[in-house]
Amino acid sequence: MILALKILLFLGTVLAMEGGAWLAHKYLMHGPMWFLHKDHHVKRPDQVMEKNDWFAFLFALPAIALIWIGVHVWSWALPVGIGITAYGLIYFIFHDMIVHQRIRMKLPDWPYLNRIVEAHRIHHHVRTKEGCVSFGFVITPKPSWLKAKLKAMKAAKTPQ
Repeated sequence: MILALKILLFLGTVLAMEGGAWLAHKYLMHGPMWFLHKDHHVKRPDQVMEKNDWFAFLFALPAIALIWIGVHVWSWALPVGIGITAYGLIYFIFHDMIVHQRIRMKLPDWPYLNRIVEAHRIHHHVRTKEGCVSFGFVITPKPSWLKAKLKAMKAAKTPQ
């Protein structure tokens, strides 16, 4: 029974991380930590690494701490730390490998993959700190909705 609860805690953590990633992306990366995230939106063609890559290390720290605590102090922290790590791996595969093609690969023509790629490209359509849409990654709204929202936001800023 305890193993089943720990598995559920792991799965719940992986799912909850999408919400945490959304909040971090919208309110930290497009907020006070824009100085690290900016070069992800405005990338030089010859640029291999980005300041934005530091977020992987920053977000790994709680996972490392929870895994250590889970092994040495309180076992219930372990599935949470592993869940955060699993989400980080999922994010790396989808964001860096599939969307940004940092590791070149041929992608299958799957509707879900096409949807997340298009949603992220719509997010990158805006090159500034403000005015972006689509801050989540594994769960995204329909691209048509994102385009309409982006268009409405631009229209609201345009003087009539």
